[in-house]
Order: sequence, then C-alpha cells, then structure tokens
Amino acid sequence: MVAQAEVRAEVESVEAVIAHIDAAREAIWEVPPAEVLALGTGSVPRGTGAKNNYLSTLIFAENELRTLTDEILWFAWATATRTPDADLRTLVLYMDEICQYKANMNDYVGLPEGGEVLKQYVGGIRIAESLDDFARLTESAMTYFNRLHGWVDIVFPWGLVNGFLRVNPLEKIIDAHANRS
Repeated sequence: MVAQAEVRAEVESVEAVIAHIDAAREAIWEVPPAEVLALGTGSVPRGTGAKNNYLSTLIFAENELRTLTDEILWFAWATATRTPDADLRTLVLYMDEICQYKANMNDYVGLPEGGEVLKQYVGGIRIAESLDDFARLTESAMTYFNRLHGWVDIVFPWGLVNGFLRVNPLEKIIDAHANRS
C-alpha cells in the first residue's frame, strides 16, 4: 500500500506540463490566487497552525516557498543549464523526492493548488528525456513558485516583527570598541 502523499502525478508530456504550469502562473500573475487570500485571513483548509493561530502557518508557507524557489528549483535549474555533463537521472531522483515532499507541505500549509502544480512538475521531470526538458520544466515551475511566493509575502503581516527588534549589531561593535579605549 502506498500513502496518498507518495502518489506521483501521471502526465501526458513534458510540453503539456510546461503549458499547464505556465497557464497557472499567468492565472496568478496580476491577481493573487484565492488560496493565498484565504491563508492571509486565517482560512487554512487543513486547519494547521500552532496554538489555534495561523501566523505559524504563514511562517511555514513563506519558508517552504522561499526554500523551494530560491534554493531547490534554482539549484536544479542552474545545474541543468550550466553543467552539460550533469546526470539527468540523479537530478530527477533528487528533485522527485524533495519536490513531492514540498508539494505535500504546500498542501499542509494552506496552498493545495500550489501543491498540485508542484506534483505536475514532479510528473514532468519523471518523463524528461534530456537536461533541456528538465531545465525547461524547472524554469516554468520556478517562475510560478516565485510569483506564488511573492503573493504570500504580500499577505504576510510583516508589521508584527516590529515587536521583536534586536540591538543593532553595529552599535554593539562600536560600544565594545569604545570600552577598550
């Protein structure tokens, strides 16, 4: 028996997956997706959130998307486009595991549509026949998730952080230097 979270999307072709992801990106380009607007008001489909709040869920959503776009997808795209002798099978194995996990986390933190887009990406890379296919799929996913991440950053209540100001580290350095004199 396979857990539902481990079921991989079956896709028609690399081109179909790219078209699907690009269409999803265009749909959220100028207007945030409903799932982000809902998350920003505390409506979380799975009810996740520590101590019955949704701030922790927003923090996790922001973190999951930042690491996905700025690290994981970027690394894969850069490797596929800059290293002509990169091993496609190894890239696919790595990205299959980590992106399926990230897709499930997207669902868990209130972004189920984003999770489904990422599962389509996983399905696409599993049938990629070249580094070029892999790179084009990854670029498409990266641009979608960068946009989704941008919308999550906009609904995030950044003003809350003003209650947690730290001492300016430069002041500490200057004070320590002044005390040595």
